[in-house]
Amino acid sequence: MNKILIIGAQGMLGQELLKIFPQAVGWDREEIDITDEKQVKQKIIDFKPTIIINAAAYNAVDACEQAAEFELAKKINGCALGYLADVCLTLNATLVHYSTNYVFAGDKKDGYQESEPPNPVNKYGQSKLLGEREILRRSNLKYYLIRTSKLFGAKGKSTMAKENFFAKMLILSTKQIELRVVDDELSNFTYAPDLAQATNILWQESHASGIYHLVNANPRTWYEGARALFDILGKKVKLIPVAADEFSRPAKRPKYGTLLNTKFPKLRDYEEALEEYLKDRN
Repeated sequence: MNKILIIGAQGMLGQELLKIFPQAVGWDREEIDITDEKQVKQKIIDFKPTIIINAAAYNAVDACEQAAEFELAKKINGCALGYLADVCLTLNATLVHYSTNYVFAGDKKDGYQESEPPNPVNKYGQSKLLGEREILRRSNLKYYLIRTSKLFGAKGKSTMAKENFFAKMLILSTKQIELRVVDDELSNFTYAPDLAQATNILWQESHASGIYHLVNANPRTWYEGARALFDILGKKVKLIPVAADEFSRPAKRPKYGTLLNTKFPKLRDYEEALEEYLKDRN
C-alpha cells in the first residue's frame, strides 16, 4: 500500500493535494523544517513514505533579491531538495517537486519546452534552479519535476499564505477607481486544484520520471487575466494596460514565460478554471 507524504500541506497547492490524496499525511513548517538535513532524514525515514510530494517553497520574488533572503531561498528551494532526494533514494520512494517558469530567461516568444536549458534572470529563479539540479544530478532517483506558473486558488491556511493575483485584483477593485496592470509579461495561469489533479494522474498512470510542464491552457498577460476576471463577473472596472517597467520592482521578470506542455494531456483553458474558482469563492 502506498504511503504518501505531502510537505507544505497548508499552502495553496498543498491543501488541494490533500483533497486529491485524502489518505496522505500532510506536514507543514510546524511539523518539519526541510532546511534541517538531520531532521529531514530522521523524521521522514522513520515515517517511510513511498511518495513524497514537496509543495513547500520560498516564493517572495522581490525580497529574494536581498542577500539574506536569497540565502534563505537557496536553503528552502535548493539544498532542501537534495535532502529530500537522498531520503527518496534511501527508501526507494518517488519525489514530486514543483518548480517555476522563472528558471527561464523569458526571451522566447513561442514558449519553453521541458527540455529547454534554464537561464534565470532573478535570484528567485536561481534558487529554484538549484533545487532542480539537486534532483536531476541523482541518476537513480524516481521523480516528477513539475514546472508551473501564476498559481491561483483558495488562500492557503499557513501563517505565511498569500492571496493569488485574481483575489488581489478583486480587493483592489473595491479601493481604487482604476487599476494599472502589467501587459507585457506573457505566461500561463494555473489553477491549484487542476495542478493537484494532474499530479495525481501523472503518478497513478506511472508516467516516466522527468520534467513536466503543467499549466492551464492559453497563456495571457496579467492585464488580460484581469480583464477576463471582471468580464466573467460582469463588473465594470477601469483597467489600464502598462509596461512592467512602470512598476519599480527589485526583481526582473521573464517577459515571455509560457510553458509548453509536450509530454502530458493538456489542462483545460484557464478561463474555465477561473469561472470555477470564482464560483467556489462565493
